[in-house]
Order: sequence, then C-alpha cells, then structure tokens
Amino acid sequence: MACWQRFGNPVTIWLTACDPVRGREGGDHVRFVLVHGGFHGAWCWERVIPELRRLGHAAVAVDLPGHGERRHETAPTTFEGRTRAIVEVAQPGDVLVGHSGGGFDITHAADAVPGLISHLCYLAAGLPREGRTWPEAMAMRADGTIGDFDAAGLLGHLTFHEDGSMSVASAQAAREKFFHDCDDDTVQRAFERLCAERGGETSATPVSLPSFWAAGLPRSFIRCRQDRAQPRWNADLVAERLGVSQLEIDSSHSPFLSRPRELAQLLVDATTTTPIGPLNPG
Repeated sequence: MACWQRFGNPVTIWLTACDPVRGREGGDHVRFVLVHGGFHGAWCWERVIPELRRLGHAAVAVDLPGHGERRHETAPTTFEGRTRAIVEVAQPGDVLVGHSGGGFDITHAADAVPGLISHLCYLAAGLPREGRTWPEAMAMRADGTIGDFDAAGLLGHLTFHEDGSMSVASAQAAREKFFHDCDDDTVQRAFERLCAERGGETSATPVSLPSFWAAGLPRSFIRCRQDRAQPRWNADLVAERLGVSQLEIDSSHSPFLSRPRELAQLLVDATTTTPIGPLNPG
C-alpha cells in the first residue's frame, strides 16, 4: 500500500512508498532515531547508542540545524529545516525519541511522515499545542492559562548575545540545570559541546499538526525524577495530553550521560507500551 507524504513548502516535497507499520513485540529489532533538545547535538546520545546495539537494536542520532556538527549554520531556525533533518533519515517502522525540546521536533516529523513512524518516545520532553507557539505550549497550564515562560528558571543560567542568540553561561550553570548527576569530566566535556540557540519560527509562529493528532500513533513519556529543567507539573501535563502512563528514570535532565544503560533499556521497554487515553491537541 502506497502512502504519499508531502512535507515543506510548495517546492519541497518528499514522496514515500511504505506499508502500514505493524505491532511489535519487545524482543523484535527496533531502529531508534534520537533527537536532542536545546543547546545539545547528536553527540549527547553517544553513550546510549552502543547500549541500544548491545540490546540488539539500531540507532541513529540527528543533528538539528545549528547544532552539533551543524553548529556553523547560523540562519534563523525554521520548522521545515528542523523537520527535514529527521525526515531525511526516517525509515518505515522507526521509533522517534525526542529529548526536552526535541519532543516538539519529533511531533513535527511524525506529522510530516506518520506512515513511517511506529512509536514516539518523549524523554523529559515538550509537546506542541495546536494553534500555539512552542513557548506558549511550554508555559500553558492544564486550565489553558499561560503561566511563567521561565517556569524552570533557565534564563538566569544563560548568556544573551548581540546577534539574538543565547548560550549556557558556564559549566556550573550547565551542571545545575542539565548534568548535576554527572561526574566532573562529563560535565566539562558536555558544556564544551553545547551550542547557542537562535530564534526564528520556533519561538514566534503558531503550529498546526493535523496529521499527527489524527494518526494517534503509539507513544510514551519518560520523566526524569531529578529533573531541574522540566518542572514536574509540565511533565505530568505532557503525559496527560499524550494519554499515557509515565515511565520514570532516577536521573537529572540528562540520563543519556548519567545512566545510558538504564535509559537504553527503558527506551526499548517504552516501545512495548500502549496509550491509555486519546491525544489532546490543545
């Protein structure tokens, strides 16, 4: 059965022939597409990938524009550019894993090519809201009111630059918000690899993701118990809107560095779970 997928502006089109993805038992081979969050890059998954392979699965980590090996790309960020980075590597049956802000990106990718995706795993991650900007989605409470845009207290740990970009201010700031359960060498190395974030569509443009909401793809959410970057209320709300029971790992916001083996197993286990309720777009 052919599925035709259109993505991007009127001159950017992907056409993909695929079969519907069937259910999968926990012991079957899985291919994970790993998507980093803000300031990070594909490098943050380097300890998890060999653990997934040890468990018999495949994995590929993606650099979003302006991050990791693509940090030289300094143009304003666009939904199309970020989504393309994921869609271009996607294969039928893939599991998308989005960490933190990467939850927004895997949702956009699944909206673009829902027929290729078998499961989405949100790791301490955000979820877009239909008709809202990403910052609004992160700040919106369960009753629909917009709360503090800096509910996690991240802004005080950033440096703001003349070109409009922002970066993590110091290794200590990185430790405090992202890596407090990592050893000193890991913190320093990770801080040196963090990159600046730049504004663009993701900070100001409302989104519409009708194919994602309609597809009702299998999905899961993992909460980090020691998280200092995603408030507990936000984690609870994302899981509720996904219609899933939370999975948990006893780590900071960055279990890919502090608990890679445990995280790899949890990602595999997550693919065997099923939602307990419907998706909530708004």
